[in-house]
Amino acid sequence: MAATESYPAELKYHAEHDWARIDGEEAVLGITWFAQDALGDLVHFEPPSTGDTITKDSAYAEVESVKAVSDVIAPLSGEVLEVNQKVTDEPDLVNEDPYGDGWLVRIRLTDPSEAGSLLDADAYKQVVADS
Repeated sequence: MAATESYPAELKYHAEHDWARIDGEEAVLGITWFAQDALGDLVHFEPPSTGDTITKDSAYAEVESVKAVSDVIAPLSGEVLEVNQKVTDEPDLVNEDPYGDGWLVRIRLTDPSEAGSLLDADAYKQVVADS
């Protein structure tokens, strides 16, 4: 069952439809409700490897849906500490729970100040409205 449209206030958002849940020097990343809705049912997640370095505003993974293959853009830079194996095994978890069980990776931030350039929920909702 698809998730209901939402943009949790405690998250930070990237204009490329990615989110970050920042906790000190670490962050959990995923794609937003809008992104998973636009893509449709996800059938494959091609994650980075643990230990890889990802760079803000650059592709770090791919998601494949019934409609297309899309790059996942990093909202922040860091070292990949963990890949959500559940999403690798069951990509449709992203459709069902994009902010919970459907998270993609956990990283150690290399530049915590980058978080200042991300959007809050209200600003991201305006990006969605203009899409």
